[in-house]
Amino acid sequence: MKAGENMRVVFMGTPEFAAVSLKKLISTGYNVEAVVTQPDRPKGRGKKIQPPPVKQVACSAGIEVLQPERVRDKDFVSELKKISPDVIVVVAFGQILQEEILNIPPLGCINVHASLLPKYRGAAPINWCIINGEVSTGITTMYMDKGMDTGDMIYREEIAIENDESAGHLHDRLAGLGADVLVKTLGDVSAGVAPRTPQDHGQASYAPPLDREDGKVDWQKPAGVICNLIRGTDPWPGSYTHYEGLRIKLWKATAVEGSSGERPGTVLEVSSRGIRVQAGDGQVLIQEIQLPSSRRMTVDEYIRGNTLVPGKALGD
Repeated sequence: MKAGENMRVVFMGTPEFAAVSLKKLISTGYNVEAVVTQPDRPKGRGKKIQPPPVKQVACSAGIEVLQPERVRDKDFVSELKKISPDVIVVVAFGQILQEEILNIPPLGCINVHASLLPKYRGAAPINWCIINGEVSTGITTMYMDKGMDTGDMIYREEIAIENDESAGHLHDRLAGLGADVLVKTLGDVSAGVAPRTPQDHGQASYAPPLDREDGKVDWQKPAGVICNLIRGTDPWPGSYTHYEGLRIKLWKATAVEGSSGERPGTVLEVSSRGIRVQAGDGQVLIQEIQLPSSRRMTVDEYIRGNTLVPGKALGD
């Protein structure tokens, strides 16, 4: 079976990360019989109902789209069986697949995961690898089983994390890499030559979903740890601190050496270069911020119309 000629693929995914893989499958000639994605949801300030990125790609290509509220629904499972895919590809879908679905395709369900498994299983591997100060990450393709990211691995491709890289930038690089590794994986799966390596579950770690409070800066922590948090929560949920009752988001910062003797959170200097703040160990030079109901801006832009006084404290 040559890639794209006879292999019947069902693609399951939702966000932009998954849309990149779907585009790659379409452009390389894979026979995508149907796409399964989450229902349309309200988004943005206006809360307008919007289709997921994967649905937009599928509709543009004329591919059938299924949007079950729950994949456990009998009608959906029956529809999937009628399609009779050779393989199901799952990329950031957002729902857990039960065994009845996992057992439908004879070539299995193949998942693209944005970490080097078994590290960072779960929903937010890109964010947590940066928050935790990792210097590398990558893509793993695997045969899915009923656990969360516990299946046998097929391919792992590693890349370095850039020193000042945000989660958003790393997301885009991994989305492209994931699409490439997926095509390689499906080609070898269809040819019957794909490797199968069990994970070492003793080395596993978990990357839970982020919420807004995960971005709160603790100025008692070392400067490098704070900067990793700022990078790892960009663009969502964003890191934040308080200044005179205002919740200020921090978008870009650099760790610098030095100790002023001031307590952590104290503003040491404000200039066009940034806002220098004492941390628990070292100092943080904040370079991009965002005020409530305002846009993201450089500190140089901010100080032209706002005042932040050295000696004041950030935080609660």
